[in-house]
Amino acid sequence: MKELFDKVSRECSKNVTNAYSTSFSLATKMLAPTIRQDIYNIYGFVRFADEIVDSFHDYDKEMLFARFENSLKEALEDKISLNPILNSFQETVHKYEIDYKLIDSFMKSMKLDLTKSTYLTEDEYKDYIYGSADVVGLMCLKVFVKGDTEKFDALKDGAMSLGSAFQKVNFLRDLKADFEGLSRTYFPNTNLTALDEISKNEIIADIEEDFRKGYQGILDLPAEAKFGVFMAYRYYRRLLKKLKNTPAIEIKNARIRVPDYEKVGLLTRSYVKFQLNLVR
Repeated sequence: MKELFDKVSRECSKNVTNAYSTSFSLATKMLAPTIRQDIYNIYGFVRFADEIVDSFHDYDKEMLFARFENSLKEALEDKISLNPILNSFQETVHKYEIDYKLIDSFMKSMKLDLTKSTYLTEDEYKDYIYGSADVVGLMCLKVFVKGDTEKFDALKDGAMSLGSAFQKVNFLRDLKADFEGLSRTYFPNTNLTALDEISKNEIIADIEEDFRKGYQGILDLPAEAKFGVFMAYRYYRRLLKKLKNTPAIEIKNARIRVPDYEKVGLLTRSYVKFQLNLVR
């Protein structure tokens, strides 16, 4: 009956993805069925780790994170876990031989959110983004290329740039929640209490450069992954455009989002562009 337990574990990861992120869930549905579940498995893992440090304010977060980290190590060593999210994640890790160093870097950045609230230097900022976003892009890339090391090496820079762009857009969108709710500021050398248009535009220019590099990587992705990643790219580009057109004072006081009806329209237009071979 191990097969049934594994099936239930995979369903748990899929349910986590659908419940926590309509945009990521929509993009994942655009991936080929052969790789879709493994992306759910990765998302479920990173979502649970992030949830511990961001949401469980009435509990001992450090204790919970330590337990989760120990359970992760056991899952990777034993190739099974009674935690269904970790069980499905370890399955994907071993299936595609995902480097444990990527997982360690991710956990390191998540752990920083328990104690660190300000990133004063570019190096600190880049290290955090590498661990919290770039390595997630690299884990997904391992799935997209089905473990092919040569293809992975050729595409990893684009995957990291896209991961950075997505994370930085999230930082800018969640400025109010991070600063007021969690007392965190990720952008270095930026006074968020007095964020002005100049500072905002500098942040956006940096993100746009990441998007430019990331888009080049999308063009060379395998067919099974290309449209799903392109869809995620288009969603985050739309979100960045909204942020760019929103005054800095409003970004500090409200969470900018793309409504569901716009997401559906974006999907339709993206599909047309893709089918007409305009993604090049």
